[in-house]
Amino acid sequence: MSGCFPVHRRDLGLLLLRLGVGGALAAHGTQKLFGWFGGHGIEGTGNAMESMGYAPGKPSAIASGLAEAGGGTLLAVGLATPFAGAAAAGGMAGAAAVHAPHGFFAADGGYELPAVFGLVGTALALTGAGRYSLDHATCHVLDRGWMVPLALAATATAAVCVVGSRQRRLRNGTEEPSGPAAEASGPAAE
Repeated sequence: MSGCFPVHRRDLGLLLLRLGVGGALAAHGTQKLFGWFGGHGIEGTGNAMESMGYAPGKPSAIASGLAEAGGGTLLAVGLATPFAGAAAAGGMAGAAAVHAPHGFFAADGGYELPAVFGLVGTALALTGAGRYSLDHATCHVLDRGWMVPLALAATATAAVCVVGSRQRRLRNGTEEPSGPAAEASGPAAE
């Protein structure tokens, strides 16, 4: 096949994975931030977050929305991949904590989808975006090897603090978040 345009299968696979998962995360985040795609926007999501134990609700909604919309968009275009993947993984850790009491499978309200998105975000942070990305086009200025452990460690630390704080709030209040905001929030809120 000499003379043919070299198609790099691994890099093409990474591009498709980034576009699919990054696009889904970005759309999910815009539900929280702007109320797009049937979302609840900052106010509605903030109320839902508060009822789920993430307080204060509005800043929690903004942080979650930015992790998803920002991390997802950056993953999709392949820019600052260590930080984008880590942000996505951190946001999904918070969502998984909400769904964990319902078991693993999404059909039962479980944490299946946030776990998969978080795992993909972490994997992309580790592997990089591949040849068909803005990281490659910019000579990896925002995708250096030392950035990977830094981004993942910072996100893991933040996720442990945020989820741990939520768990303490739930133990000190009600064991299971409830109320109309928690029931109506569905996947768009976490």
